[in-house]
Amino acid sequence: MTAPTPQRNPWLVLLVFLGMVAVVAVVAGLAATSATEVYNRLVQPSWAAPASVFGPVWTVLYLMIALAGWTYWRTDGETQGFAAYGIGLLLNLLWTPLFFAGGSSRLALVDITLLDFTVLMTIGLFYRRSKLGAVILLPYLIWLFYATALNVAIVALNDGR
Repeated sequence: MTAPTPQRNPWLVLLVFLGMVAVVAVVAGLAATSATEVYNRLVQPSWAAPASVFGPVWTVLYLMIALAGWTYWRTDGETQGFAAYGIGLLLNLLWTPLFFAGGSSRLALVDITLLDFTVLMTIGLFYRRSKLGAVILLPYLIWLFYATALNVAIVALNDGR
């Protein structure tokens, strides 16, 4: 006879997802202490958002990323989906230190391009089990495409700084 699988409290699991995403947000925040100053010093395309927009947008997106992961978990999501989700969080965590603290918009561009593909893959994997989880990630993907285009423009306009 096998022991029954213990049930996990879904609200505690949501807190775990929020905690994971909060770690990413805190690391990004620490790496971006001079982000506004650095961002405003760069030559930017005419369509670049003001620095004041990024904080509120990322706050909402981080909450959505956590909610998407939790929604997927509630459907007994597959390991591949969670692996892609975790890799995406890691790539997200790396972008801000690369771009702002490391001063390497080129390396940040490589990172965000990998992140774009990873989030696309995550959405595809989530969709098989949780259409809602996949849909919740769509605003994140759209913002990433904008951020990638902005990163490309900044590399081009600033000689790769």
